[in-house]
Amino acid sequence: MKRASRQGSEQARKNFPTLVERAARGEPTLITKHGKPYAALVPASALSSRSGGPNLLSLRGSGKGLWGKSARRAVARMRDEWR
Repeated sequence: MKRASRQGSEQARKNFPTLVERAARGEPTLITKHGKPYAALVPASALSSRSGGPNLLSLRGSGKGLWGKSARRAVARMRDEWR
């Protein structure tokens, strides 16, 4: 897929039909609001090519230490609160 062009939300609203045509041709657009990424208009094929949503394995290890020394014990403590 090509690199996304950027447009502000108001400009994207005005140019929506053109942006949809570009997306159909494989040209993604990143829509910004106050200069920050807000949404993306991408070709439909970019969404259907994924299998079942985001890959959660890519998050593995990102919460290391979040639950203390043992995530298992932290979850057990929370579960036991409801008994």
